[in-house]
Amino acid sequence: MICDSNLFINLRQENILRREKLKIFEKIDLYPNFFKKVNNISDIYFIFDKLNFCKICFEDIFFIFSGRIVNKRFFGKSFFINLQDFSGKIQLYIKKENLSIDVYNSFLLFDIGDIVWVYGFLFFTNIGSISLKVLDIRLLVKSLISFPSKWKGLKNKELCYRNRYLDLIVNKKTKECFINRIKLIQFIRNFFLNLGFFEVETPMMHNIPGGASARPFKTYHNTLGINLYLRIAPELYLKKLIIGGFEKIFEINRSFRNEGLSTRHNSEFTMIEFYQAYIDYKDLMELTEILIKNLFKFLLGNIDFFENIDLNSRFDCITLFNSILKYNIDFESDVVSNIDLLRNKLNLLNISWDNSWSLEKLQVVLFESTVEIKLKKPTFIIDYPTEISPLSKISNINCKKADRFEFFINGFEIANGFSELNDSILQSKKFKEQIIDSEINFDSIYYDDDYIRALEYGLPPTAGEGIGIDRLTMIFTKSLSIKDVIFFPLMKN
Repeated sequence: MICDSNLFINLRQENILRREKLKIFEKIDLYPNFFKKVNNISDIYFIFDKLNFCKICFEDIFFIFSGRIVNKRFFGKSFFINLQDFSGKIQLYIKKENLSIDVYNSFLLFDIGDIVWVYGFLFFTNIGSISLKVLDIRLLVKSLISFPSKWKGLKNKELCYRNRYLDLIVNKKTKECFINRIKLIQFIRNFFLNLGFFEVETPMMHNIPGGASARPFKTYHNTLGINLYLRIAPELYLKKLIIGGFEKIFEINRSFRNEGLSTRHNSEFTMIEFYQAYIDYKDLMELTEILIKNLFKFLLGNIDFFENIDLNSRFDCITLFNSILKYNIDFESDVVSNIDLLRNKLNLLNISWDNSWSLEKLQVVLFESTVEIKLKKPTFIIDYPTEISPLSKISNINCKKADRFEFFINGFEIANGFSELNDSILQSKKFKEQIIDSEINFDSIYYDDDYIRALEYGLPPTAGEGIGIDRLTMIFTKSLSIKDVIFFPLMKN
């Protein structure tokens, strides 16, 4: 139905006819709640594989399960139906002689999409496939809207996003994608729990936006009479917990950024942020590599899933400056390190920049425009400028660089981590510099007096990292858009 463009009126007429037909059987309850599901469809195949039953034994094993009719066809004097539940699909064999007259007559009105309860035993068809000979079948829920046809299916991406429930029913790959997302989150949670991390919760509504530079979503608290902001990141609250004595913590969180949408960006997204006291950013890089390698093996079991990813070797690690030279063979070191020559280069590449930007900031813009998409192998990029890393500790080797990394796979930025700046005086100065920065033209940067006060009590040496769950899922499922891995992505009306 949804795939057709002009059936809305016909659909209503069809529903009216269905209702009229069902009035023939006054005893039919369209929504009964007393037929219980005993088996999953997958139980059938499990028993068959486990015990290797012969054909004769099958007739002694009865099953009771429920599911949705996804295909119905008439052959000779019999019906063949494909029934689907969450665990799998089975063919039903229905013959008039095997059912009571009332049950058979009501069955004739069943449609694709109806949810039914079934009782019967297994047998082999002439072509050797397992089927269920139905002895009783009852309607549990009537589907009043026609399903997409077997041949056309549901292919239009926007319709899939807007009707995810239907997408999950008719498109097996969609369901597999979200099962992998669920498993991915479960694995990550267990990974950190097994390392002695505590899972914590922090507020989703903040008095002031903080933890990242992004435009926030605003809301209003009627009782308190104050403006609030949906969180951009949980970072500052998590570091307050480190100050409070929790030395290893993580949060799998929903965050919100009121900015542009793309195949890699969604306004509402899922991250894991984790923090550990008495380590630095290099320790986090080691931990991240272990996590990603084990996640690949858990979900895929095949290290050749991506030809660019070799889980038997150490992940690449390269400075931001050197990555520009490595992935742009026509760039020369003296050009990238000279502000005037670099500005000219950016102009030639049609990359916009501002006169107030430093050489280091221009290098970051060049990196983002020409290098990120080329980072196919798992790669750590280090030596980010301190001016774009306001919450990071400054490197002891180069005061213009931060103890920070970003992690990339398949051209995606997956993670951002750094040694945390725990000097309250310097952090206060950086917050103030952010506020007066001329390029900030929206109200998302605030001086967080409460966080500075917490720092003054003493944040131990700490490293923290955020990993994007949605993008990570895109990689593991080879999805082309972030909307493919979010159950209900935000769509324009």
